[in-house]
Amino acid sequence: MRILVIEDDARTAAYLLRGLGESGHIVDAAGDGLSGLEQALEGIYDALVVDRLLPGLDGLTVVRKVRHAGLQMPILMLSALASTVQRVEGLKAGCDDYLGKPYAFAELLARLDALLRIRNQPPGPARSLRVGNLRLNCAARTVFRQGKAIALQQREALILEKLMRHCNEVVTRSMLLESAWDYAFDPHDNVIDKHIHRLRKKLDADFDHPLIETVPGAGYRLLSEVDPLVDLARES
Repeated sequence: MRILVIEDDARTAAYLLRGLGESGHIVDAAGDGLSGLEQALEGIYDALVVDRLLPGLDGLTVVRKVRHAGLQMPILMLSALASTVQRVEGLKAGCDDYLGKPYAFAELLARLDALLRIRNQPPGPARSLRVGNLRLNCAARTVFRQGKAIALQQREALILEKLMRHCNEVVTRSMLLESAWDYAFDPHDNVIDKHIHRLRKKLDADFDHPLIETVPGAGYRLLSEVDPLVDLARES
């Protein structure tokens, strides 16, 4: 999952980035309300973690503007202002949950995971995808091709998920970078090409038909063997 943390305290932000990153998420950060809102409006995040007291724009205003723009990703607000009235203000502004400071990281992670599970129930984006005979369990990072289980690394699974969601369409290297790395990553040495090469070796082993096509000068395309993309509520 890709998460944006909007937090002006550098120490707290670093703590959250490290913890969420170690929990398997791709994490970006913004240090004020204005830049946080600008990043959030890109629409690429699965969830937001927003501090209430921010310079530039306060957290409640950021949340209201995100909701006004029609974005429905889960939002967890963090604040030392945690009275019943203040929690209600946060929820009415558009937050999905409100966690008072100080908090235990384990609780923050559990609340965030719960919000993400709710988001990914139908009719929202499914966490299992199928393209023809290819099926991806996004959470377990396992893909099945004609029933054969193939284990993937985290970024391989994120890249494959992007390709599957754009089946038979060209996906640029920039789109793949955006889906699997945070903003602080400095791409070098054909990192996408290397991951695609490893992904191809895993997907195409023991099969005659390659699934990922190189589109010269543009990017890559996942070819459907049989049917277009099907979103599954759960693994069958």
